[in-house]
This record gives sequence, structure tokens and C-alpha cells, in this order.
Amino acid sequence: MLGLVAQLSTLANQLVGETVNTGSSPLSFHNPPVSSIPLPPVNDPIPSSVQGSISQTLMQSSVNKRNQVEPLRYTANATCLAASTPTTPDPVSQSLICSTTSGSEVTATDNPRERLASSHSLPAPSLAEPLPIALLEGAHDFQMGDLIVSVFGAGTQQDALEIQRGRLVALPKHPDMSGTRFEYIPNSRKPDVDKLCELASNSTILVLCIHGPAGIGKSTLADHLSDKFRSVGRLAATVFLSTIGAETSGPATIVKMIAHEIGCIHPRAIPKIVEAMDQCHGTSLENHLEKYILEPLRSLGHPQPLIIIMDAMDEWRDHPTFIRALASLNSEGSVVKFILTDRLNPCASRLPGINKVSIYTYALGPISNEVIKAYFLEHLETVPWVDGRKASSADVEKLTELSGGLPVWASTVIAILSYSFSESPPHEILAEIVGSRRQVGDSSDGLGDLYRNALERLFPSSDARKYFRWLMGATTVLQEPLSLVDFSTLTGIPLHLIKKIQFALSALQTRSPPLGSENIVHPATTLFHLSFLEYVQAPTTDTSFVISTFDSHSVIGLTCSKQVAILPPSSPRNNFPFRALQHYAVKYWPHHVFNGTRRSNSEWSQTEHCSTLQTIPDSGRRWAELFLEGLLPGEVAPTPEDVREEDGMALTLRNAARRLGETGGDHWGFQVACLEVAVRIDGGDAGGWSELGKCYGASGNRTGNLRMHEEAVVAFRRALDLRPDSHPNRGESLDSVAVHLWSSYELNGDSNVLSEAILCSRMALTFSPTPHPNRARYLNNLAGALNEIYSRTGSLETLNEVISLHREALALRPAPDPARSSSLNNLASGLRSLYDHDRNIDTLHEAISLHRDALTLHPVPHPDRPFSLNNLANALKSLYRCNRDIGGLNEAISLHREALALCPAPHPDRFLSLNNLANALDELHECNGDTSALTEGISLHREALGLCPAPHPTRSSLLNNLASCLHTLYQHNKDIGTLNECISLGHEGLALCPAPHPHRCSILDILANAYLFQFEQDGAVQVLDESVSLGREALVLCTPGQRYRAYYVKTLVQLLEKRREVIGDDRDCGEIVDLKAELAV
Repeated sequence: MLGLVAQLSTLANQLVGETVNTGSSPLSFHNPPVSSIPLPPVNDPIPSSVQGSISQTLMQSSVNKRNQVEPLRYTANATCLAASTPTTPDPVSQSLICSTTSGSEVTATDNPRERLASSHSLPAPSLAEPLPIALLEGAHDFQMGDLIVSVFGAGTQQDALEIQRGRLVALPKHPDMSGTRFEYIPNSRKPDVDKLCELASNSTILVLCIHGPAGIGKSTLADHLSDKFRSVGRLAATVFLSTIGAETSGPATIVKMIAHEIGCIHPRAIPKIVEAMDQCHGTSLENHLEKYILEPLRSLGHPQPLIIIMDAMDEWRDHPTFIRALASLNSEGSVVKFILTDRLNPCASRLPGINKVSIYTYALGPISNEVIKAYFLEHLETVPWVDGRKASSADVEKLTELSGGLPVWASTVIAILSYSFSESPPHEILAEIVGSRRQVGDSSDGLGDLYRNALERLFPSSDARKYFRWLMGATTVLQEPLSLVDFSTLTGIPLHLIKKIQFALSALQTRSPPLGSENIVHPATTLFHLSFLEYVQAPTTDTSFVISTFDSHSVIGLTCSKQVAILPPSSPRNNFPFRALQHYAVKYWPHHVFNGTRRSNSEWSQTEHCSTLQTIPDSGRRWAELFLEGLLPGEVAPTPEDVREEDGMALTLRNAARRLGETGGDHWGFQVACLEVAVRIDGGDAGGWSELGKCYGASGNRTGNLRMHEEAVVAFRRALDLRPDSHPNRGESLDSVAVHLWSSYELNGDSNVLSEAILCSRMALTFSPTPHPNRARYLNNLAGALNEIYSRTGSLETLNEVISLHREALALRPAPDPARSSSLNNLASGLRSLYDHDRNIDTLHEAISLHRDALTLHPVPHPDRPFSLNNLANALKSLYRCNRDIGGLNEAISLHREALALCPAPHPDRFLSLNNLANALDELHECNGDTSALTEGISLHREALGLCPAPHPTRSSLLNNLASCLHTLYQHNKDIGTLNECISLGHEGLALCPAPHPHRCSILDILANAYLFQFEQDGAVQVLDESVSLGREALVLCTPGQRYRAYYVKTLVQLLEKRREVIGDDRDCGEIVDLKAELAV
């Protein structure tokens, strides 16, 4: 094998023109070489009958606000509770035998390494000489399979597989979880497990998201599901994000980590993973998902989808970007499914793009009192009681009540009582706990009280608490594990104190460090429950135990800066390996300095950090080289512009950030840290502030994080302050502020923020007169913000200004300007809104003409062609409603059909095109009574609804549309099944649209009429009463002055008169008289 590696290395050097370095690398952020690859466990409100209904207006296009075309829109000391393995068969555990490619059977074993050996008979590859393999890893244009076949022929497939498995080790690895297990209580989560397993086996949904508050047992359930799916060969990968650096692991890194897990669990997928390593450099996240995950799993040919479990998504900074990218896999639910855990329901948190992901959310509730009580009865027996003073039955009942069903509370109580070195006996500790009157379920302080009680006993003296804060703060901000010696150097905490505090805190750990790491200090995020970390940082926590992450970052950042200042210059004589502390300092000093210092230049200049950085030789050139080489190994070599000696430290940091930005979003945390330190050093440079603003803004656009946009606004304002009226880029700074104020408004709905955005946009135009190259963009942005004002107020004056701005922008974008199509569409949309006011047919004709011009600029296969087709079709439908010319409607239908053909599954916008075509067919049926058009429309509505499972934000509208069509169909076929389905869909729609949802009125109207039809079928008076009740509710929601109030009044009058006619009762007469009087006004 080693001979094969040597031959491959020699040939690879000839092909890629590199020389093998047989010495140690001067700096590497990878783990030191080991003798073998450590493999993780392996397993192979508009009424339905009114013209222009919701169903027709749902997908209308709007004025674009961003210059684009858019449609409208673990054993541990503290154990945890979890679910048990079901005692009855479930969808997951149907077979423990799977077929191999050779047709033989492989029995699942408890030892994953044995399973790997028995099913593939391949020894773990050796890393005795890792450098040649590392060389091949960096040759991204070099196809490994081609080399093996051309040099050695087809007879060396076994060796080829070993080489490919050797390459797998280059991918990011999940932290060792061997010391972290979770204790399961039998039957504690059986209904949850059964439901999730059923969804994972039978549904077409791609993502199952389990959400619930901290401490509810999500991680424990994730671990249980991981074991369960692994046991039947259906686990693809498990990632516990709380154990990974949330600030430094981007989406592509996590995708590669998942691929590494897949390769270890399913070695037959390794060839496809290696292909991805060769092909995916610099490509999109969607391409990474396809190449690293989808294709390797598809190559396994498993009869059921394989499961990827990702725990603690909310603790990962880039989870919105990752979830949004999953939309590209919507149609692959038969190959792979993702089970995610999150504290929040992602569909309720306004994540950008979440409506395009096939996702099912599952709310995880507290564990039952019976399970919690059983847990206490079992584990209280293991407590080292003194003098036989055990917990009483009353104690157990009180503990069960206080837990509020939170597993983390119960497990923490047992851990505190079991801690052998407490100064108080267990019965005294128990008495204090049960004396608490705070139940976790009733007060968020209940868990905090438990933590405070534990810390007071573990650290009784003021000195002990000071040392606790010191170490806890340092480990909370620590990014990677370090040896005790290096950690002591980094933080200044004496070695003997580190060991003592670690030992005491072990009582509160919910995760144990990996075996054999007794002399390693791990980041607190990998050892403690999130609720505990939040407690020690909460401003309401007792000052004796609250930590300052700012101060901890400051201390560590200063030590890192000093380590960087003494790095030896690059030379042949200094080509020796660096210590782990130097690795850490080079990689993380900007991160710690950024989070441990103030932005103010005056404050910065007084810090020791400032004076230390001034001592770094060559303005940080040596650091920049090592920093970029470490973060981008074998990907992007530092260029002379990145590390020029003549640049100051601020410019060196900005150049490093620029280079990281060119590689995608995976290094955003490092990028923003470099820019934050740069503006501290040189606070008077507008360019640096602008770059920082763009960095925050890009993150806000990716993640939908309001704070990112707010930080962008702050940075752009600083740049604006440094650019006087005479500065040529002042208009650009004003527009940048306006853009991110607008983005903030979209997330928080603050009208004051919107007004400020409009003011900044107006000022940007003032500083950018014609022929300024950016004037058209500034006009478009102002028009977009004003259009939002129009949509809220209906002000015709505002709409006219919007149209005027779009006309000017269009004039500044003559063909072949690439943004001309956007201006055409935006102006057309404004004119269509104006037509709704003045009903001037000339206005509508102009809008149609503009939409036709925009369509000609989007020939096949332009990605925006479906939007242009839909926009033109919708305008033609408006024309048909005006002149009843069937030709216009037929053209609209033809355009919608073309748009649908351009959005095949799994296109994320397919449901929009399905809905639009179905609506047009509904209108065709209304025009000529063609039932085939109606039935085709119903079929399209069904498909659209199937693509938008609850809680998709447009599902309620799609339910309304389908129910409305079924209501119409029933009038043709009088099929009671059709009517019952209409009523069922209506009730589902009501459940998704609680008052005052704007669609609730329309759904109430459909249901009221459907129940009236049902009454005509069966004559049941209670059905008629239900219809009246629904009509009354619709009228209450449509208050006086609203557009369709008269329609709902008429409907209720008809229902009441029908009931009076049927039962001969005059009780409704007074109400009927009042309603008719309202109509007469």
C-alpha cells in the first residue's frame, strides 16, 4: 500500500508541478498526524365569489424593491431523559438485514468497525506517510480515478478504494462524542418517536424539524433517533452543532462534515464523495449539497430514504442559509431526509426562503409526570445518602412537580445530589431544592434557581466564585480545545486552579469530554447545556456567578496578539512546526480582539491591544500568510497584494478579509473579525467602514438576521460621517444606509425605520444627479420604499410618485442595459396598481406593452422568464376582466402553461405557476362553463397544495383556492363527496388563519355557502345555524369601510332570511332590518 502511495505521489507531483515537502509544515490548523484514520461508528380577505379573488391576486407581481424581478409574495455526570425504544414494531425497525451489492446478506452488528470490516473487508488506511496523500488532496483539478485507471489498470480497485478512503480524512470531522451519551427512560417519548419514524419512512417531506424550549430533551431525542436509524442501516449522518464552533463553521464546512460521516458509516459512498472533493471547490452551497450528500446517498440504492440528523440548529449562526439551500433537494425525499432540532419553529421565525423548503414542524412537549417520577425513583436510589436519610415519597412528588417536565432539570438535580465532594450532605441539598416554590413550567427562573443553588454549594467562598467566573468566562469564548498548559498561558489562570474548577464544574456537565482528554480544556459549549451557559451570561444572574464574555475575549485576544507579535519571520531556517497555542493565536486573535474591545478609536488607542499590534513586524505580513494558508489549505495561495510589507496592519486585515470573502460565506466569522479590528486601528477610513457594512449586509441577506442589517446600518453611517457633501461617494453611502434600513423594516415592520430609509434614498438622489452611473439604482430603491407606503395607505399621490421614479429609471437604462427588464417590470406593476384606481384602459394597455418588452429581454433559458410570463399573463387577465375578450384570457393561459413548463419539480417556484395557471382556468370556466377547464384547475390546485405542506405560509391561500373550485364543481355534479372535501379544506384553512388573518373572511364565506348547500341536501337545521354563524363571523372581521363589506352584509341577509323561512321564527327579523338599512346607506 505504501508503495502505491509513493508511486501515486510521484506521478501527482509531475502532473501538478509540486514538490513533496518531507518536513513538517510551518503551520497547519489540522490535527497532528496519527498512525491510522480514526473512523466514527459505521452503519452500512376577499370573498370567493367576488371578481379578483384571493386565488387570482395571490401571485401578482409587485414593484421590486431590490432591482430584481420578483413575484408577489454521551454519558455524562448529569444525565438526560429521552425517549425509549418502542416495544412494538414501527416503520423504522422492520428489518435488520440488508443486501450487499454481491447479493449476500450482512447482519447489523453492535460494533460499527466490525460491520465495516465484515461488509467490505478493507483495513483502515494508514497515515504513516500522510504527506503524499495531503498533496493529492490539494490538487483540485486532478481526477483521482483517472490516475488510478491509467497507471495501474482496472485490477487495482481495492487499492483505489483505500486511496479514496485515505482522502476522506481530509474532510472536516465531527468532534469526538465517545464520552457523550444520553440516558433514555423507557416509553418516555414513544408517541413522538413513532410519529417521527412514520414521517421519515412514508412521507414525501424533505425536512422534519423538532422544536421546543431549551431543556425539553431535543438533543436526547436526536441521539435516540440516531441510534434507532443506525441500527437498521438508515442513518446517513448525525451532527451535534452545539459541539462545533458556531462562529467559525460555515454551511459548506458542515456539508463536508456530513459527507465525512456518510463515508464512515457507508463506505460504498466514498467514491462519490471523493468526486465531490474534486469538483465542488468554489461552487454554490446547493451544488455542495447535491455532490457531497445527494449523489453519494443515491449511489447506495437504499430502498428507503437515509436520515441526516442535525441537532441544535439554533446554535449555529448560518443555519438560515443552510435551511434555505435545502429547497434544491425538495424532490429527493425518497433518497434523503433531514431531521433538525431547534428551539424555535423555523416557519414562524420568518427565515428567508423557508416557504420554499418542503418542511414539517413538530412541537416537542414536556415529558409526562409519570416518566419524570419514574426517573427520580430510579436515580435517587443511586445517590450517596448519609445516615440513611433518603428522599421521601413527598420529596419525589415535589421534585416531579418542580421539574415542569424538563429533562435537564431532573438530570441536574440528580447530578447535584450525587456529587461526592459537596460540603453539604445530600438530604440538606434536597431539602433546599424541594423548598423552592418555582416550577420550571411556570417561571423561567426555576431552572436558574437550581443552577444558582448548585453554584453556591460548589463555590462557597468569594475567591472560589472569582476563579469560577475567570475559568467559565474563558472556556465560554474558547474556540478550540487546548492543553492545560497552553490554556493556562492563554488565560493566565494557574494550572492547579484550572483542575480544581474543572473538577467542581463536572457536576453540572451534561456532556463528558472525549476519553483520554483529561489534560485538555474544552470549550464550554461542548460540555454544558445551553440553558446553563445562558444562565451564567444573563444580566439577571447573581453577580457572584455572572461572567463577562467581553472581558474574557479581551484577555485571550491580548495573549493571542502577543503570540503573533513574536512569530519568527518566514525563512528556510524557521521552517519548523508551531505549538498548538501559536496555531490558535494566528487563527483566532482577530476574533477575540474584535469581541473584547470597543469600536471607538479613542478607546482603542488606550488599550494594550493597540500597542501590542504596533509591535507586530512587517505590518502583520507573516501573520497574514499563515492565517490565509491555515484557513484555505491548498485552495487559495496568498497573493502579493494580500501581504505587502508597505501596507499598514489595517490594510493587511482588510486584504485578508477580502480574500476570505472571495471564497464564499464559509469564513464570514473570520472575515468580519478582520474588518472589525481594521476599523478600530484606522477609524478614520470610510472604505474600511463600507467594507464592514457590506460584510454585515451580506450576512443579513443570507440569514435574514435583523441584527446583521442593523450592524450594516451602523457601519455605513460611520462611512457616511467620513464622507462630506463634496465626496464623490457620499450618495453611495446614503443609498447603502437606505438599503439596509429597508431590510431592517422588512424584518421588524417599524414604520419609523421605513421613513428614515426613504429620507436617505431622497438624499442619495440629491447627491447623484444625471448622468451619475448609480442614479437609476437609487431611483429604483426609493420607488420600492414608497411603494410600501402606498400599499399601506393607498395614497394615489404616493403611487404617482412611484410611477414617475420608475419612468426616470427606465429612461436611464436603455437597451442593452442588463437592469432594463427590471425597470420595465417595475413600471408596469405600478401602472397596473394605478389602473385599479382609475380603471383607465390606456393605463392597463401601457402596462401590458411594458410586460411584453420585459419578456423579450428574457428569452429561454433566462431564469427570470417564468416571472415575466406570469406578470404578462396576470396583466392580460386584468384586461379580460375589463373587456371580456376571450382571446386575452386564452393568451394568459398559454403564457401560464409556458411558465409552468419552465418550473419542473423540484423548482422552488413551481407551486406559484401551478396556482396561476389554475386560477386562469377557473376564469375560463366562469366564462364559458367548460367543466374540463374547472377539473384541470382543481388538479393543478391539488398539486400546488401538495408542494406546500403545513406550516407553509401560502398553504391557507392554496386551501382557499382549491375549496372554492370544489364548491363550484359541486354545483355541477351534486356529489356529496366533493362538498365534504370542500368543507374539510375550509376547516383546515380556518385553523391556519386565526383572526385577524386577511384570508379568514374568504374561507368563512366559502364554508358558509358550503354548509348552505349541505342543508339543502339533508335539511338539518343545525347545519343552517352553522352557516349563519360563519357568515356573522365573516362580517365581524370585515369592518365598516372595508372594500367588500357590502358583499358580506348581503350574504348574511340571505342566510338569515333562509333560516327564517325554514323555521318560521322571527328572532332574526331585527338583525335583517339593521343589515338592510346598512346596505341602503
